[in-house]
Amino acid sequence: MRGPRRGRLLAVSLGAALALACAHAPTSPTSPAEEGAPSAGQPAPAERGEVGLASFYGRRFHGRRTASGERYDVRALTCAHPTAPFGTRLRVTDLETGRTVVVRVTDRGPYGPGRIIDLSLAAARQLGIVRRGLARVRVEVADDDDEDEGAGTHSDGEDAAARTRS
Repeated sequence: MRGPRRGRLLAVSLGAALALACAHAPTSPTSPAEEGAPSAGQPAPAERGEVGLASFYGRRFHGRRTASGERYDVRALTCAHPTAPFGTRLRVTDLETGRTVVVRVTDRGPYGPGRIIDLSLAAARQLGIVRRGLARVRVEVADDDDEDEGAGTHSDGEDAAARTRS
């Protein structure tokens, strides 16, 4: 009787071990070269023309390091995006007003429910969303022929496109 029991126990143990091994796919650590790249299976903003809520960073984060290593500057036209590579220029359009700003990705986030992008204070001012706090926006990768709206540079609230025309 001991022989068949031992055989069944061994078969059940091997079956359970095999089931557990198949249930959890191994994960590989992210290499430093892939750190700013989108995760597998998550399309870049341009591919899906993301639509969702935008929020913005307040002054209390000014001078703190972002995920890219840069310091956050409330006057720079920058943003936090969950998957776009650092340095990517994104065009953000307020769907209510039609106003647009081009920002550069320097951080990861946002972490609030339903939000797809966190804007710097300067970018939020340019879009006119500071009083509202949140805005429904479309986020797309900026084309090379998009007018450079000063992404990553300082903004004094004046329309950057108007500055370049004068």
